[in-house]
Amino acid sequence: MRPGGNSQIMNLELFDRIKVGNTLGEGVIWDHRTETIWWTDIQESRLYHYNPSSKKLGHYDTPERLCSFGFTDDEKWFIAAFENGFAKYNPEKNILKWLSKPLEYHNQIRFNDGRVDRQGRFWSGTMVEDNNGGDARGRLYRLDLAEKKLAVPLLEDILISNSLCWSPDSKKMYFADSTNNRIDVYDFDAALGIPTNDNTFAITNEDIFPDGSTIDQEGYLWNAQWGGSRVVRYAPNGEIDYILEVPVSQPTCVAFGGPDLSWLFVTTAKDGLDDNQLANEEFAGDLQIYKTDTKGIPENIIKMRNVK
Repeated sequence: MRPGGNSQIMNLELFDRIKVGNTLGEGVIWDHRTETIWWTDIQESRLYHYNPSSKKLGHYDTPERLCSFGFTDDEKWFIAAFENGFAKYNPEKNILKWLSKPLEYHNQIRFNDGRVDRQGRFWSGTMVEDNNGGDARGRLYRLDLAEKKLAVPLLEDILISNSLCWSPDSKKMYFADSTNNRIDVYDFDAALGIPTNDNTFAITNEDIFPDGSTIDQEGYLWNAQWGGSRVVRYAPNGEIDYILEVPVSQPTCVAFGGPDLSWLFVTTAKDGLDDNQLANEEFAGDLQIYKTDTKGIPENIIKMRNVK
């Protein structure tokens, strides 16, 4: 379906599905260096990896819930946002080196969506898990490795951080508090890493929540929409360009990859679905892979070799 926009009509084809049955699959990214897909099942504390060429699927059990992560210049180490904070993480050796733990004493809040920006800084936002009618709120943090490993809060008063990504020229930053049913766009100072002047970019129905996003080479934003059984491609002006219907109600995150970056990966979840819903959603929790007519941008890499 293509309701509007200015690009050519898209053609997406489902060509692979990885049967993992994740409770909460999230944070999918493609490592072009090893041609491997990586993603996390947050609730099960597992980091998954899959090589499409060899069809080899594996996972690592993580020390605590892994919420988002990014690549570093040392392929053995990831930059990661675990539920309580930021760390260097070597999954093969199961080594975790904490860098900053802003949530060490907050049992109502955990980290959520995050990624490395084009200038090599890691960002991750938090979410409220158990509010019980209280006033707990999350934040969007930027991890400053050059500044004594400080986790600097840039945005406040958030319930569920999601949809974090940047335009190809780094002049715009996109972010969503999913509970508001909208994606916001900010002017972004790439040199300083500061978002300002937020405006509404896109709005969803009240029962559809914007989850993880990515940007393609044309500057179009792809957003997984929890509760909507769809991934939506938005033009840079916020108009809906294309709707990809997916066979599950809870798509969670999207990323481009494959040999020429034309494959679209979609993580999904079965968290919160009852028995009847699960019976009707055979592929809930599986990783879906589509061939597309467009291409993504390689994931950014953070320099970590000299960070102790």
